[in-house]
Amino acid sequence: MGATRGELSMNSAERVLTALRNEQPDRVPIIESVIDVGVRRALFPRAVEIGAFADAIGLDAVGTGCVFQHHDETDTSYVDEWGVTYRKSAETLAHPVGRSVTNMDQLRTYTPPDPHASWRLGEVEGLVDRYKGRKAITFHHRAAFMWAAYLAGLDHLLMCFADDPEFAHALMDLVVDTNITIARRAVRAGVDVVILGDDYAHNFAPMMSPVHFEEFIFPRLKKAIDAIHEEGALCIKHSDGNLWDILDLIVDAGPDAINPLEPVAGMDIRRVKEAYGDRVCLVGNIDCGELLSHGTRGQVDAAVCHCLAAASPGGGFILSSSNSIHSSVNPDNYLAMVEAGHAYGLYE
Repeated sequence: MGATRGELSMNSAERVLTALRNEQPDRVPIIESVIDVGVRRALFPRAVEIGAFADAIGLDAVGTGCVFQHHDETDTSYVDEWGVTYRKSAETLAHPVGRSVTNMDQLRTYTPPDPHASWRLGEVEGLVDRYKGRKAITFHHRAAFMWAAYLAGLDHLLMCFADDPEFAHALMDLVVDTNITIARRAVRAGVDVVILGDDYAHNFAPMMSPVHFEEFIFPRLKKAIDAIHEEGALCIKHSDGNLWDILDLIVDAGPDAINPLEPVAGMDIRRVKEAYGDRVCLVGNIDCGELLSHGTRGQVDAAVCHCLAAASPGGGFILSSSNSIHSSVNPDNYLAMVEAGHAYGLYE
């Protein structure tokens, strides 16, 4: 660390892709996959659109996700094209409720969303037109687990890993094949990085045993990552929670990076760097709960410095939050985080 901002030798796209290849760029890149519109508006009222906001605050990537249209909408809920019912929320991502595909008979008559629908890629085309080659273009997506859990119900799907493996395998195959087709389309449209956002853990441990992870999740995660690589893009594997018991398997599946490495869930970034830094880029891990919501600018500054010192040496690190920039994040603290990344993240 020690170069000045005027000595930067890479643009944002080069910077992100270099880090994701586990190499050292000119500065630690800064990205975020989900940023609440209220936070954006509070910081830059005239630059709320995600691309304009990324330009204004100094992010190295712009991102979007696939679009699943809503129907049967009420004041409190809606159903998407997967047939999943959601409770409306102030957050960008709504909360699924209920379940609709719980056994083989229901699965035999179930039709997933059409991956080729004209609206499926959302804002990808516009972002590619504006930013391709200048900023990394990310696509937030999923592999197999979370959509299967939404359709069957999380508890029910986890029970099926033991009690009805035929159904669990069949449901997850259908989901991952649909999602791979969407991911391939996104990369062919110009996406540089696909972020696979299935969550596998809570703050204390994974939701499933390593044995069940290896049987049900690992092969489909690897299949999705392999497809993304075949198309020429890179992959960030996102999962909240304490991943230590399954982290070997996640890294073995071949993602280029893991994210978000939640500090409150025991994912000490120095320990992760020591164990896996030679195999995979790390993306994270500034606490978006207590710190970014209620901390001081000085505390944010200190956390960024700690994170950079622990994870940036040698490259292979991207600064980001420990989950997302949700509606409770203090906008000034998020700005402080990005500013600290620019100030202290320069490589010599």
